[in-house]
Amino acid sequence: MKSIRYYIDKTELLERSAHLTGWAVSMNGSSVMIRVVCAGGEVDACVRRLSRPDASRAVFGDDRQPDCGFDVRFVCEKGKKYELIFADGGGQASVRITREGIQKESGRRLVPLRRMVRMTSPSMVADDMRFLLQKGPSAWKQRLVRRYETDENKYLRWLGAQRAGLAEQARQDGERKLSYGKNSLSREFPTVSIVVPLYNTPTKFYLQMVDSVLSQTYENWQLCLADGSDDGADRKSCLPDDSRICYRKLAQNMGISGNTNEALALAEGQWIAFLDHDDILEAEAVGEMVRAAQREGADMVYSDEDKVALDLRHFYEPHFKSDFNPDLLRSTNYICHFLMVKAELLARAGGFRREFDGAQDYDFVLRASEQASCVAHVPRVLYHWRAHPASTAQDTDSKGYAWEAGRRAIEEHLQRVKIRGTVSQTERPGYYRVRYEADRNARISIIIPNKDQADTLRTCVESIRAKTDWPDYEILIVENNSTTQEIQEYYRELEKIPQVRILRWQGEFNYSAVNNFGVSHAAGEYVVLLNNDTEIITEDWLSELAGICRRPEVGVAGARLLYPDGTVQHAGVVMKLAGCCGHVFYGAEREDPGSFARAVLIQDYSAVTGACLMCRREVWDRLGGLDTAFQVAYNDVDFCLRARAAGLLVVYDPYAEAYHYESKTRGYEEGSEKQARFLREQKLLRERYPQYMEKGDPYYNPNLTLTAPDFSGRYLHESEWDGQ
Repeated sequence: MKSIRYYIDKTELLERSAHLTGWAVSMNGSSVMIRVVCAGGEVDACVRRLSRPDASRAVFGDDRQPDCGFDVRFVCEKGKKYELIFADGGGQASVRITREGIQKESGRRLVPLRRMVRMTSPSMVADDMRFLLQKGPSAWKQRLVRRYETDENKYLRWLGAQRAGLAEQARQDGERKLSYGKNSLSREFPTVSIVVPLYNTPTKFYLQMVDSVLSQTYENWQLCLADGSDDGADRKSCLPDDSRICYRKLAQNMGISGNTNEALALAEGQWIAFLDHDDILEAEAVGEMVRAAQREGADMVYSDEDKVALDLRHFYEPHFKSDFNPDLLRSTNYICHFLMVKAELLARAGGFRREFDGAQDYDFVLRASEQASCVAHVPRVLYHWRAHPASTAQDTDSKGYAWEAGRRAIEEHLQRVKIRGTVSQTERPGYYRVRYEADRNARISIIIPNKDQADTLRTCVESIRAKTDWPDYEILIVENNSTTQEIQEYYRELEKIPQVRILRWQGEFNYSAVNNFGVSHAAGEYVVLLNNDTEIITEDWLSELAGICRRPEVGVAGARLLYPDGTVQHAGVVMKLAGCCGHVFYGAEREDPGSFARAVLIQDYSAVTGACLMCRREVWDRLGGLDTAFQVAYNDVDFCLRARAAGLLVVYDPYAEAYHYESKTRGYEEGSEKQARFLREQKLLRERYPQYMEKGDPYYNPNLTLTAPDFSGRYLHESEWDGQ
């Protein structure tokens, strides 16, 4: 067995230099040394270690080698052969590098041949041959290209189609005489001041950033540049002669916050937008943001974004974001780029604070969101975050001090909005956990409907009693026409426990009615709906959920549920997924953080499962409990959507965990009475909430797939996007 495993994530050329990023681990626990050689001699290379706990977990299942990532740069000359060597003392592995090879790899449209072979089954070959005979060589070739195309190329193709759509929209606006005049100061076309702090920006990157602003189809902008550089470069003389560009050379570098505030002092627009000194805007970025702000009546707007390589040819890792999601924002700065706020909002929120340098944008976003009357989201990739060795887009460990600044920013945010809680960093840099303070004097009533299944119920109740650290709770078991002797014997055992009460529902089975009956007998200030086939994992599960539900703006909180094999059963519910609604990250490994860590962060969703759901009793009464029209299915989703309609948040908490012994393969027999009932209730849900079926889920980006639960982009699913 080889002692070293490695993977090259990306290779690229920047002028004469080769740039490689990836990870390498030693299977024997030693540290991996990295060097570059050419013709037997060592090459002078810049080698930096990166934090890559995800790679360590993928190989070992834990974080034993969290710093296994690497970033390597060296001069790569034409015609020479280089080797990137990994060594751990017990063995070594090497990768051959040539300038010509990098150029070829950079232009790759299809996956390597070995991967093609792994992706192809004999049945696929047979099907391809039938397709060739029926459709002809041209269609057959296109089919193979689409199948074996790299994910990056699929994204590039998708991005091209999006650009074409935006350009067409801008053209149509022009035909309707909605062009963006340079001198227009009307409410319809406000001036947008684009604020850019500069510090030792490489000239090439700087000019590309400026060009992206000059290329905006919305012309009523102002570019505000505050230059705190100390490298002696002349950045003013290379600017074009355009009255919309304001440049100020600072006497000294004032740090990222100070330089940004100096750029803000130049701003004269009704709107302020923020752009990093080496990043790139799409041509329609400002226009799209202005249109969204006016359409939504917003005073704060943000867009989707992606990363771009140094050469501006490779776009990757698109971040398709949620609409405004306050709990997700307290877990990570998902808003980030492209951000635009009204000047009045900026004045109320205040500028950038030096004590939060490294997370100054996070601190500002939190303060601005507190003051905003409406936060809008443009679900389009309008901002390209340049990834290079000094950039946090590439290396999440390059500004380690930033993570503590982010934690303090959330902490102060909670103090300002008068929410009690403590903030800690997670094992993933840039992601945080808020523990909301719960009222531990409150009683919590746990409602468990049950019919027979004595062993299942015993597991559930015993896990609650053994693992719950909440001081005052009661368990109300709603008995529903059981017939076995075993369950009656177990009930007699339970009746001896002061915390447990057995309620007897005599009516016809209706899951909603059974739970409503149970809650009507509850004495608690908080109510938990819990399935009998669950087993509690985390001792502080009630503290977690009660801390969230204590917040007056929250209506419902839901837990993370796992199958017995450790895979995810529930991590939030998204509307329109799988045709109606579905659980996200269904079937994922427990340790898999998911896309942008959304499987493991506290955040808002449209719904959570009723298999483990908490709300305040007054919320339950206000909403009227579960709707009995949903006899079995979708009653929990309907309850959550009614909470949302009442202006309350529905929060998913991954730190409250339980096993759910529901079968992975559970389903309804075709043509059965159960199937007919399920379809009736699904139809009722769709008819009651047509806005979700038409517009989609606000917490799930329309550029994400509706056919898989993994938050993957639609561009990876050809059936959802034809790529044309």
